[in-house]
Amino acid sequence: MRDERVEAKREATSLDEPAAEARELAERLGLDPYPVRYWVVGHDEMNELIAYGGFQRRYPHWRWGMNYERQRKKDRHGLGKAFEIVNNDDPSHAFLQESNSIADQKAVITHVEAHADFFANNGWFGLYADRGEGGPNAAARLERNADRIAAIADRPDVDRDEVERLVDAVSALEDTIDQHSPVDAARSVEDPGVAEDVNDPDDDPLAAVEEQIAELDLSEEVRRDVFDDEWLETHGEGVEPEEPRPDVLAFLRDYGKRYDSESGKAVDRDPWETTVIDAIREEAYYFAGQKSTKVMNEGWATYWESVMMGGEGFAGPDEFLTYADHMARVLGSPGLNPYKLGFELWTHVELRTARRDVIDRLLRVEGVTPENFHSRIDLDEVAEALEPHPAIAGAGPATLDELADLAADGDPRVDAEAVDRAISARTDDGEVGPGTGPDIERYPWKLLTREGLAERHYVLSRPEHRGALRNVSRETLAERARYMFEVDRYATVDEALADVDRTAGWDRMLEVRESHNDVTFIDAFLTDEFVREGNYFTYEYSRAAEEHRVASVDADDVRRKLLLQFTNFGKPTVVVLDGNFRNRGELLLGHRFNGVALDEESAKETLKRVFELWGRPVNLATIRVEYSDEAIRRAKRRGTEPEGEEIGVRFQYDGGEVTEHDLDPEIRERIEAGEVDYDTKPDDWLA
Repeated sequence: MRDERVEAKREATSLDEPAAEARELAERLGLDPYPVRYWVVGHDEMNELIAYGGFQRRYPHWRWGMNYERQRKKDRHGLGKAFEIVNNDDPSHAFLQESNSIADQKAVITHVEAHADFFANNGWFGLYADRGEGGPNAAARLERNADRIAAIADRPDVDRDEVERLVDAVSALEDTIDQHSPVDAARSVEDPGVAEDVNDPDDDPLAAVEEQIAELDLSEEVRRDVFDDEWLETHGEGVEPEEPRPDVLAFLRDYGKRYDSESGKAVDRDPWETTVIDAIREEAYYFAGQKSTKVMNEGWATYWESVMMGGEGFAGPDEFLTYADHMARVLGSPGLNPYKLGFELWTHVELRTARRDVIDRLLRVEGVTPENFHSRIDLDEVAEALEPHPAIAGAGPATLDELADLAADGDPRVDAEAVDRAISARTDDGEVGPGTGPDIERYPWKLLTREGLAERHYVLSRPEHRGALRNVSRETLAERARYMFEVDRYATVDEALADVDRTAGWDRMLEVRESHNDVTFIDAFLTDEFVREGNYFTYEYSRAAEEHRVASVDADDVRRKLLLQFTNFGKPTVVVLDGNFRNRGELLLGHRFNGVALDEESAKETLKRVFELWGRPVNLATIRVEYSDEAIRRAKRRGTEPEGEEIGVRFQYDGGEVTEHDLDPEIRERIEAGEVDYDTKPDDWLA
């Protein structure tokens, strides 16, 4: 009988060497990843981990079972094999599928090392991870939340069904957080316990109102007549934020109540209810970093995986075809593929930076101007000069002597110590003895420094990019020349090219990965050139033709459509406008309308969940676009798209039926897009 635990341990041991070598290579390339602990698991365990979002334990809830069943069916029918799953933590934990081939295992290890670098260095992950010396410690925090909520559900004085309903309500709103702020920004205490009420009594709105009344120095008679208990209750149970509050969950946690069906009124929550809300909100912040950097993160991991596996031969000769098939499946997935889009954007960042570095140096050659650049510069000679040094390109046992000569001259591209050790271990027949020196046969990169590896993989030397300098327009050259003030000049082209920085592209990539998220990344680097060369386009549903069709190939349209896809995790942006709407303690939420209407049926169902967390009537202001039959008929005759009319509406739910009302013009003005930003976009953004 096969012991799966023994098999898994044996497989994990066989991966110790590739994991250690991948870490060394990643660091030599300039990455700085979290430590990674690798685990090999079977299909069923992998499906469980995926269902739990990459962790072994989560709080009790029915959706984990639903996620598991969905993933199990996909796995069984070959519709979505998971090669690995890795979580953002310090150390990171990576779970590898036991059935992977050794080539697949190496590929996912190199992929994971790049993910761990992104986790450790991207600022958007830092919004959650900046939690002191302990780092993110996500596994422990999520396990703590699981224990807390399970303990609450097991208490004899708590109805388990009530816990389930509360988790349902909070989960439906888990993306209504302020993803641009740290998780602790709106917390009232640092570490609430199971039996604690996390609301700070000092921030009690009713107490604040009573304190203000006391300062008026009124007589008791006047106080009773004017500020009676009903007035105090109305004004104390809601707040009116000066600015829209994007962290809806925090607002509901701090000011919400629970609707009591027996009395028909809102009542204060039990302390455990606030604990549950706070725990799930905290987890929403943990996963926000992954949601807001999906393209960047997966593209980053795919890029460095390709450098290590393909460029540096981490996949052995007998494994390369398997790896090539693996990468083809990853990049060839249909639809909006974050791996492919991210990989191509990172390569574009690298290419633009390297090309700009070369252009800036060539424009400093005496006699070269933007006007005569293409006639004075022999770009074929430039391409040849940018090829890596033969000993660098072919680093390995055959080039040891050449590398030794370079090292003797202090060449920064060569790891002099590794070269010396390899030469010392060389036998009479010229081979490096096994176990006596660095294994430069399998891992020739050990002979090079980051500078050497950067030259070996220089983007302008890759066959697909060798013509990149020819595509530079005169306008671009003139723009670069415009910023050259009192710079040193080169006498010849050769002198200029000798100063080219082969690490510039990688350095720029490291800078970008620190500060950007998907929205800013796409906005900054999805250029006209990228759209044109990648054949990107937008498509829309045509109401006139009653079918989907290509709407635009313009770069601005493509960029804006993608920004819409990734803003706020691709979900509608909803904010708190008023916690005391119409002076009745009602909640007013506003949908920041950006030209795309809400799915009203989903919005109405979500409004019911909000009611469970507010305890009083809740309202949602939005704008819908209506198309008259006449407008559609006229558009069909003309072969154009119909013009819709924007109508402001307010949905209200008070525990009965969702009702619809006209929207006050002042509220409509607050939710309409007024300028281009990352939450809204003007009407002309959609084709």
